[in-house]
Amino acid sequence: MRELVEVIAKALVDHPEEVAVTEKEADGELVVELKVASSDMGKVIGRQGRIAKAIRSVVKAASTKTGQKVSVEIVQ
Repeated sequence: MRELVEVIAKALVDHPEEVAVTEKEADGELVVELKVASSDMGKVIGRQGRIAKAIRSVVKAASTKTGQKVSVEIVQ
């Protein structure tokens, strides 16, 4: 899942070299944390959170194949 989020985020931002994606396990759930440059934060979140919601939807659809619950968090 980390690679999927990283590819999507790098395609959206102006500074792809500053995209950092980490995975951690919490309560049986895989949490994918996405960090981008502060100037690119709006591009990743989108108007009214539409881009962030779309990223979460794609990851959720991809995670159904593995059967594991995955969530995406955008952190500063």
